[in-house]
Amino acid sequence: MSAVNRIEARFAALAAAGRSGLVTFITAGDPAPEATLAFMHALVRGGADVIELGVPFSDPMADGPTIQRASERALANGMNLRKVLALVEAFRQTDQRTPVVLMGYLNPVERMGYEDFARAAAAVGADGVLTVDLPPEEAGHLHQAVRAAGLSQIFLLAPTSSPSRVEAVRRFANGFVYYVSVKGVTGDKAVEVTEISARVSDLKTATGLPIGVGFGVRTPASAAAVAKNADAVIVGSALVEIIEQAVDTKGGADALEHFVHGLRVAMDETRAAA
Repeated sequence: MSAVNRIEARFAALAAAGRSGLVTFITAGDPAPEATLAFMHALVRGGADVIELGVPFSDPMADGPTIQRASERALANGMNLRKVLALVEAFRQTDQRTPVVLMGYLNPVERMGYEDFARAAAAVGADGVLTVDLPPEEAGHLHQAVRAAGLSQIFLLAPTSSPSRVEAVRRFANGFVYYVSVKGVTGDKAVEVTEISARVSDLKTATGLPIGVGFGVRTPASAAAVAKNADAVIVGSALVEIIEQAVDTKGGADALEHFVHGLRVAMDETRAAA
């Protein structure tokens, strides 16, 4: 299955079933590289539809303290972009179905080289790329490399995004669009559910892509509320906190699976009732 089709197939299946997708974020290498693979499989067992695998970076400007600490722990353990790609390759040995999006910042990708990065990411089985600090207006070179390798390029939109920014994302994005539901960094505020419905509908019409909503979704109740209108619910900081508090890998994996299952059940119940 090609990289782009893996994401598109998952969202098409969710739409056909009348379900909202669950996109889960963790930082690769946190708290140790060997734990990440177990955590990824735990997310899938719990009901995750897409995994966003964070590439740790020394200056994660869009992230709040929780994910900043995760990046610091991962970097202290020697995690880097090539090792993140190796984790994806290991994950693909037993899971060929779950889409994996590499989420991070431009500097590590630029250092590797756009073409080399895109080819390597596709070769290990990654499906998409989200570089938080790369606006679509400046994404041409990376976009060419990513699309040539068969990867999806995913962009952020926010409550403050102008019509011209939405149009720029429409031209470059595929797979899905990540809608930042709050003004701030990850984990900074609770999601504003009442403001989401109309904005999600407008963005879906404008881009022609599924809309995933994140930044501030931390509980089954908030996930269920977002799932009423969004094509996907994106959860990150709450999962990273579970990892931060775990005493060992098995405990962390079990806690992640349990928490994600709770999100999944709440989301499905809400959509079924609607």
